[in-house]
Amino acid sequence: QVQLVESGGGLVQPGGSLRLSCAASRNIFDFNGMGWYRQAPGKQRELVATINVGGVTDYADSVKGRFTISRDGAANTVYLQIYTLKSEDTAIYYCTARILRYAFWGPGTQVTVSS
Repeated sequence: QVQLVESGGGLVQPGGSLRLSCAASRNIFDFNGMGWYRQAPGKQRELVATINVGGVTDYADSVKGRFTISRDGAANTVYLQIYTLKSEDTAIYYCTARILRYAFWGPGTQVTVSS
């Protein structure tokens, strides 16, 4: 059983920064890849960023240059650093991990961007 727990969300003013964390219950290098999705109110869940077992990262066009995904193997944690937050970044952010065709999800952490 794999457990993923996100943290770091909250209320942030536009232009601010935030770092989200995703702690895994097992060695993150067991996963083929990990990533972050988000779901804004009334919208579909969308992929934000991914990192594969080799460390290659990829980002949605809408967040390139503002979001950075990284990992700490010793802590079994993946991070999502968000800069220059915008109101449209308001969403629940979910961590996901994949082993072959199996995907695991965390419960999500709310990020609200508002003045």
